[in-house]
Amino acid sequence: MTQQPFSRPGAIDLSALKRPAPQGAAGGAAGGAGAQGGSAGAGGGSAYSVTVTEQNFQEVVESSMTAPVLLVFFSASRLPESEQMARDLATVVDEHDGRFLAGLVDVDATPAIAQAVQLPSVPFVMAVLDGRPQPLLQDVLGIDELRTVLQQVGQQLTTQGIAGRHQPRAAAPTAGGEEPATDPRYAPAQDALEAGDVDRAVEEYQKLVSANPADTEAAAGLAMAKVLQRTQGVDLQAARAAAASAPDDVDAQTLVADLDMLGGHVEDAFARLVELVRRTSEKERDRARDHLLGLFAAVGNDDPRVLSGRRALASALF
Repeated sequence: MTQQPFSRPGAIDLSALKRPAPQGAAGGAAGGAGAQGGSAGAGGGSAYSVTVTEQNFQEVVESSMTAPVLLVFFSASRLPESEQMARDLATVVDEHDGRFLAGLVDVDATPAIAQAVQLPSVPFVMAVLDGRPQPLLQDVLGIDELRTVLQQVGQQLTTQGIAGRHQPRAAAPTAGGEEPATDPRYAPAQDALEAGDVDRAVEEYQKLVSANPADTEAAAGLAMAKVLQRTQGVDLQAARAAAASAPDDVDAQTLVADLDMLGGHVEDAFARLVELVRRTSEKERDRARDHLLGLFAAVGNDDPRVLSGRRALASALF
């Protein structure tokens, strides 16, 4: 699975397509999601997904100013599995209640978009945030793998204090005919992060975890909010120098591990604490282990880096 860190700067210029559609262009008026029949087959038009055309492309890109847009490029003629992946991504995005918007791009129906992004292959998933695109995925993934990826991206957004949500594009009626409401449980914590109030975010996530310890998203949010809390105002270079001069100092090493997490160096953070567990004993070892377990929770138990980290931790302990 080829997945790029979500915080990576955008590498592809989409500005050429951010222009009004010419009069009389095929596909209808601007914003005409679903106008291209091939894209409709991939499941565009659910609560948080839209079929992307040359006419509505600008609108879709601009919606990334609110929350991330995931553009998934597929081609039923080139690779049928890519179309199924587009459907699956739309399904998974809907499960996140507006944290993402899936833009489904049928490259057969919209060759100009594919040409503009210099599409290397299908499927291809590009994340767009604040109008800035960056590659995210370039392999065919199953729906469970997509769930893992979006969970990881959501956690990275939390660490960066990005808490915006899209409004539903289309109603997905329930069995009773009523539209589902966006889950409001996480809003207070996300609003606090967006406002830069990390302490309040920790309190709000803690309320959710105390009320439902099985809420894995709240637990991950709490863990990452605590990382933000612990690293507020920390001088990175000074922290690294302190850790280098005191390799067995639990406070110094755990602080640098937190900073590594914020910088996206997840495996470095895990490796640092595994080695600390290996070198220490008794209460110091317990503190290092417990801190590492907290970072595991922040990343998510299904993440392969966590699975690898847990094996390394077990080896260090026994």
